[in-house]
Amino acid sequence: MRCFSIRTFGNLLIVLLMLTGCDRLRSAKDVSQATGWTINDRDGGFQYNTRYKEQETPPGMVFIEGGTFIKGKVQDDVMHDWNNTPTQMHVQSFYMDETEVTNIMYLEYLSWLKSVYPPEEPAYRNIYTGALPDTLVWRNPLENNEVLVNNYLRHPAYAEYPVVGVNWLQAVQFCEWRTDRVNENILEREGYLAKNTKYAVTSREVDGAFNTETYLMSPSSTFDGRIDSLQGKFKRDSVNVFAKRTSGIILPDYRLPTEAEWEYAAQAMVSNREYNNYRGRKKYPWESNYTRYGRGRTRGDQRANFKLAKGDYGGIAGWSDDGGDITVKVKTYEPNAFGLYNMAGNVAEWVADVYRPIVDDEFNDFNYYRGNVYMKTAINKDGSVEMINRQNIAFDTLPNGKLIPKNLPGKLSMVPVDDNDTFLRPNFTRSDNRDYRDGDKSSSRNYYDKFSEDNEEGRYNAPQHKVKADSLGNLILEYDKSNERTTLINNEVRVFKGGSWRDRAYWLDPAQRRYYPQYLATDYIGFRCAMSRVGSKSKNRKSKTH
Repeated sequence: MRCFSIRTFGNLLIVLLMLTGCDRLRSAKDVSQATGWTINDRDGGFQYNTRYKEQETPPGMVFIEGGTFIKGKVQDDVMHDWNNTPTQMHVQSFYMDETEVTNIMYLEYLSWLKSVYPPEEPAYRNIYTGALPDTLVWRNPLENNEVLVNNYLRHPAYAEYPVVGVNWLQAVQFCEWRTDRVNENILEREGYLAKNTKYAVTSREVDGAFNTETYLMSPSSTFDGRIDSLQGKFKRDSVNVFAKRTSGIILPDYRLPTEAEWEYAAQAMVSNREYNNYRGRKKYPWESNYTRYGRGRTRGDQRANFKLAKGDYGGIAGWSDDGGDITVKVKTYEPNAFGLYNMAGNVAEWVADVYRPIVDDEFNDFNYYRGNVYMKTAINKDGSVEMINRQNIAFDTLPNGKLIPKNLPGKLSMVPVDDNDTFLRPNFTRSDNRDYRDGDKSSSRNYYDKFSEDNEEGRYNAPQHKVKADSLGNLILEYDKSNERTTLINNEVRVFKGGSWRDRAYWLDPAQRRYYPQYLATDYIGFRCAMSRVGSKSKNRKSKTH
């Protein structure tokens, strides 16, 4: 009995020592180095996630460690575009989808829109239809493709195939939707929202939808002001009722990758550096200058899905076949060294950048991106944030007559930054920077008109087709028939990268670049999402302090 008591006492002592150690650890982390005040005191005061480790990997994505690379270094220029100049650039670490967005992913998006914003309600009619892919992209006057028009998007046989017929604007809106759904799920998981709140929204038991920025800036406005009834385990905690950026659990936005990010990820120079640096630059995302495997059991097999020759989209049946005549399943081929599938072939992919034939490498070589339009939250006269609701949904009428919502109900209303935001700023002076330093009249702070004194349109005088409605609401489409137009380039054309099932091997080089109007879609352009990484450049890298 005495022995048992001593052992018990010893165990209790160990536990007490451990608890004391934990207390000291907690005290060290939760005491401000600036003021000595206690951080995360339950009685109030400053709240901050002092236990934060690193950003979690988002669903469906892989980590891409940033670094330097040579952008625009192509081996061939048979098209004589001359729109690439080899330039050393640096991109920060980010995350990218391991595959293109598939039909089943996009159908989940459409299903959500149809549930939350029923198209039979007049206010919501064009939300769902504006997101629908254009399945007519499969038609060609001399092709028999009606089976693809009717089946490619929705038939289970094509579920894991990349979605096509999606224009750039629709791809951006998919990214925005995905941001909100992932963060909504995280808040449920962490107890800030009641379990299965997301399904209460889709079943319309709860009006309104979750939006990340609305939740962060005006949480009481979330779910159309009914968030109090949807709070999770933290509803009893007056300090941590709502998650904040300081909580560290809310992920940054899903978005399209920039051209520099996409090209860097496709090159995947992280592998076999000796080959890349000393034996010649690899031409494709894999370790080779050839499109076929060179050895092993797969010798002679194609490493991507592309057009092999005129009239040859896949090879001879049963021999030397690349496995597809149109697109193929997104994981048909091996991934590159970053773990990314189909960075060459299958479908080309939208990226975020506005196209210009010249990359302004002299001005910036860090996280290069052309397309910034700086916005800010609209504020009402009483100081509250302005919200989008079913009464003030605004739609854009695209040049092809299609309607697409500018913003969905439940989101914050955004306006361009103004002179109050740019006054005496040395780094930017306006909201719209898409044509900054590209030679257009509005691209320079000190414009010198070297073309003509009355040239109001500058260098890029692309066609300007017009769409307007008559008194009955019928759309009137007007083609720009001017003979003075000299280019198709303007601020509404976007870069797309990578070869597709319709392209020859020339376009598989990650450095190749093309452009297409952001409001049009094709049967060979898809997309994948990216997300910025916050914090350290490398995952799990220990501090070098001694």
